[in-house]
Amino acid sequence: MRFALVLLLSACSVLAADATQEVSAALDAWKSAVLKGDAATLDKLYHKDLTYTHSSALVESKPIAIASATKPGNLSKAIALRDVKIRVYGSTAVVNAKGDFTNAADTTNHLELLMVWMKSPAGWQLLARQATKLP
Repeated sequence: MRFALVLLLSACSVLAADATQEVSAALDAWKSAVLKGDAATLDKLYHKDLTYTHSSALVESKPIAIASATKPGNLSKAIALRDVKIRVYGSTAVVNAKGDFTNAADTTNHLELLMVWMKSPAGWQLLARQATKLP
């Protein structure tokens, strides 16, 4: 019985590690799509019920967030994420990170990010994002 429990716990930790790696890959794909203005990839990564909140308190739905992120002149020049923490709870993942977003005008915004990802038949999709400006 003890061996079965150890085996089950080991399997759970491996699955959690795999899910964390999958979410990390989705986060990298999101970052790349935002930098390239890749609407097709953002469409795959964004859940249909997306709530995308900017540090200015502007709240966007999926179609508006994609249009905004891919609009010429709105493209980010650089995104540097640090202190990334991914916690997986079944088919939901919560990501906290600090990010430096440099826009086309070379202005860098330092943000605290909270992202909620959900595993769907389409893979890991961003369900909610909240950004807060750091001092």
